[in-house]
Amino acid sequence: MSNWTVSLSAGLGSMLAITILGLLGPDEHEYWLLMAAFGASCVLIFALPDSPLAKTRNVIAGHCLTALVGVMFFAFLPVNAVTLGLATGLAVSLMVLTKTLHPPAGANPLFIMLSGQGWTFLLFPVLTGAVCLVILARSYHLICARWSKPPFKKRNHRTYGKSKW
Repeated sequence: MSNWTVSLSAGLGSMLAITILGLLGPDEHEYWLLMAAFGASCVLIFALPDSPLAKTRNVIAGHCLTALVGVMFFAFLPVNAVTLGLATGLAVSLMVLTKTLHPPAGANPLFIMLSGQGWTFLLFPVLTGAVCLVILARSYHLICARWSKPPFKKRNHRTYGKSKW
């Protein structure tokens, strides 16, 4: 595929995924399944879907793990520069240790602590949104793969008819 095709496909997939997540809320002004880090996740899962950082496990577990760190720090410690740094560092370390590294998820502790999110944030939007995002991305890539394949296989004429002996 050309750079234009890849670029447009990644942009279209990201646009559709974020729009659908936004529309799944209870009304048009409540976005229960959206958070800013999902925009960055779209870069990986739509533009670089074969990257180890875009694997299903990394997206879901990375977001959940770092969000848990952020909520725990916010619940039990005062928010200041030191705790913000500690939470972010711990979240990154845990993603590396658990092999669930997903760079967009590194923003979660900062966002959660600075905006004062509570325990329900772990379910909506983090877990539910991440699962939906992965399902949407997988579906999109399956549909695009069917459309981008040629209707017939090309033969490799250089080896056609040659014996391997």
